[in-house]
Amino acid sequence: MDTVSSSHIRYRQVSDLPCPRGLPFFGNLHQLPPTRLHLVLEQWARELGSPFRFQICRMPVTVWTDPELCQTIMRERPHRYRRYASIESVLEEIGSNGLFSAEGAAWAPQRKLIMHSLSIPHIKAFYPSLKAITERLYLRWQRAAARGEVVEMTEDLKRYTVDVTSALAFGEDPRTLEQDRGVIQEHLALIFPMLMNRINAPFPYWRYVRLPRDRALDRSLIEVHRYVRNMMSRARERMRDEPSESPRHLLEAMLTMRDAPQSDLTDDQVAANVLTLLLAGEDTTANSIAWTLLYVAADSALQQRLFDSSRGVLGSAPVCPDFASLKQLDLFEAVCTETGRLRPVAAVNSFEPLEDVCLADILLPAGTKMFFLNRPATIDARNFSNPLQFDPDRWLHDGSRARTTHDSRAYLQFGAGPRVCPGRYLAAVEMRLVLSMLMANFSIRMAVDPDTIREVTAFTMVPSAMPVRLSTRAT
Repeated sequence: MDTVSSSHIRYRQVSDLPCPRGLPFFGNLHQLPPTRLHLVLEQWARELGSPFRFQICRMPVTVWTDPELCQTIMRERPHRYRRYASIESVLEEIGSNGLFSAEGAAWAPQRKLIMHSLSIPHIKAFYPSLKAITERLYLRWQRAAARGEVVEMTEDLKRYTVDVTSALAFGEDPRTLEQDRGVIQEHLALIFPMLMNRINAPFPYWRYVRLPRDRALDRSLIEVHRYVRNMMSRARERMRDEPSESPRHLLEAMLTMRDAPQSDLTDDQVAANVLTLLLAGEDTTANSIAWTLLYVAADSALQQRLFDSSRGVLGSAPVCPDFASLKQLDLFEAVCTETGRLRPVAAVNSFEPLEDVCLADILLPAGTKMFFLNRPATIDARNFSNPLQFDPDRWLHDGSRARTTHDSRAYLQFGAGPRVCPGRYLAAVEMRLVLSMLMANFSIRMAVDPDTIREVTAFTMVPSAMPVRLSTRAT
């Protein structure tokens, strides 16, 4: 990959890339339903190869599937590449332009704070609270099993991750798992689908006319921002009434930085990071675990193996008793990782160069839109043996699979480079903790035909539903 520096080199142009047939003026816009965006792009990649382009009216978007190239671009952020610019503007409009979308000088100080707050030592110290929240999820599922109720797992898992994120990062546990209605998660759930629609819209119509879905978003944003500002106010009161030598959690750290003399951080930026963490914590981990259930429910032998493994660690306890014991639950994280290989929640990464660059002999002017598809590489036999087979053992490092193809660099669910996901350690702990609790205490089966569950693009890639029936196991 080179910066363009010589007019004597002959490059291919973006217009030279293959493109699916579209319509005059509209290009391929009519072929890109927002909820199926990743599926359409993957189909075009199979037909046209990589890279290719598609057109949104007059704007070309290049599409790539090379994971090494994606890793290179991730390593060169934020100085040479940035996220798709419309992400920042749309998130700015809804008051959530935090660490995820921040660019340039605004990124580094926020990154340092959040990485520290989501570090392994902080998560270890937080484990008693994390265990208590997991026990509440266990009790919720125990009641559902006793009543023979169908559990919409995605919704319950989102409640769980909202409770965890709020307690860890903000010092407040909203206890949404103990409520049936009126929880903040109901408002958060409306935001991601609308973000997807707006980021990929050819024209910002919502700035001129509000459709019913835009008005619904406006109402939810009012509630979410009220929730965030009230949380900030309560944190300031605790800092005043119960002073501490050092911040007790991320929100206190951000408020301390905000209130420092000559600080460049504003209340709006603090609020944006609070909302960013609520959204990220609520959506990605919850959907990753939910997708896992599709494979576990279909495999009784795997369920038994997971039951035996979890009971060997948990004993008679419903939840993993201590942080150290999590290390013995590698199989559970392997199951979630393998699910992510086949059902990537982060199905598409979007970037644009900040300067003219040349990738694979193609000249990309600054600002060229770039989509990287994650799944084609993870189901490529050049990267993983038997790529379409669900095989969690490929992620267990016991030396028995030394001759199989396994290129973990092709797996980019948590990103790479300076902007690798700061919540990856917390996600790993939640995956081990929740799935081991579920398998130790319940057997599961799908409440619908698995073939009716669709992949939906809603900023992340989510299941259309994940209804499950739980049966209590004898311990």
